[in-house]
Amino acid sequence: MNNFQTYIENAGISFFYFKLILGFLFSFLITYFSIPVIIKISRIKNLMDEPGERSSHLRKIPNLGGVAIFFSLGVCAPIFAYELFDRYKFLFASFIILFFVGVMDDIMVLRAYKKLLAQILVSALVVVGSDVRIRSLFGLFGIDEINYFVSVIVSILTFIILINAFNLIDGIDGLAGSYTMLTSALFGISFYRLGEVNAPLVVLCAILIAASFGFLIYNLSNKRSTKIFMGDTGSMILGFLLAFTGISFIEIFIAKRDEVFYHLQSAPVVAIAILILPIIDTLTVIITRLYHKKSIFSADKNHIHHKMLNLGLTHRRSTAYIIVYYLFIILAAYFLRHIDVNNLLIIIILLGFLGAYLPIFLFRFKQKN
Repeated sequence: MNNFQTYIENAGISFFYFKLILGFLFSFLITYFSIPVIIKISRIKNLMDEPGERSSHLRKIPNLGGVAIFFSLGVCAPIFAYELFDRYKFLFASFIILFFVGVMDDIMVLRAYKKLLAQILVSALVVVGSDVRIRSLFGLFGIDEINYFVSVIVSILTFIILINAFNLIDGIDGLAGSYTMLTSALFGISFYRLGEVNAPLVVLCAILIAASFGFLIYNLSNKRSTKIFMGDTGSMILGFLLAFTGISFIEIFIAKRDEVFYHLQSAPVVAIAILILPIIDTLTVIITRLYHKKSIFSADKNHIHHKMLNLGLTHRRSTAYIIVYYLFIILAAYFLRHIDVNNLLIIIILLGFLGAYLPIFLFRFKQKN
């Protein structure tokens, strides 16, 4: 690779931009051209998502779009962001495990404890084996540095929570894919601004954006013959990678604490703000189920996107409004990033809950009028 890199740079082309552009292009093309094949096979083999209690669709739709996303990531990341797999030895193994478990669940529906065991395994591989963990809370709750054992536990729980929380927002057309594009773009821009050493993470974010974009073209299609869902295969892999990039974002600021230009005391809260939608959605659903004395694992339609649909909005409009509102929260976190970290967390959480419960108030107001 060194000779090829030298050749590219001698031609007056930045090797980083070369990988970034090609990674994005090939990721999009692989996803875009593999999905029609997956749709065809899914229809022939009847590998379809059946409408259920939590479903917001009324007909059977192929649900193996995550296979195309995995295929794109599995090909492009090791080629264009290969440094990641030198730095994080167990990252690719985690991809494979989540892919296998996701496909099994999409085809046969696995028991929840089996998926949880797989999530614990891949989280432990990355946290312990690759040392991707939250080492400091930057004064959040009065906590700064965390000892190794607590750091490992907190980091594994963070991975598991975000994997499952992301799975829960994948309930209407476009939301999970659009949110992945938004968060990957924000993390990618941050990594780019934080130095050349983070170039592989920038490329990974570009690959994620392109794969999600290729998927969204079909996911948002109005034609039954070209529509597809990402399924648990896609949502688990994307949730895992967003947790990975979020923790990596916090780690970078820990490494740069002595650099005045780069130091950001509120880094953990900014990461929470970027990932606020799945976090708040999960919290509101749990609170609602506990309030109604139901099991927190029971299926219902109390997710934010279901509340938007209750207002009579289409899937596309619901997705657009949700993304715009939570982008507003991220921008608020960015402009307030230098205030006290605990105060910033309170503001972000309150804004998140406001966005979650506002559709309920609007629905009640609409019923009265």
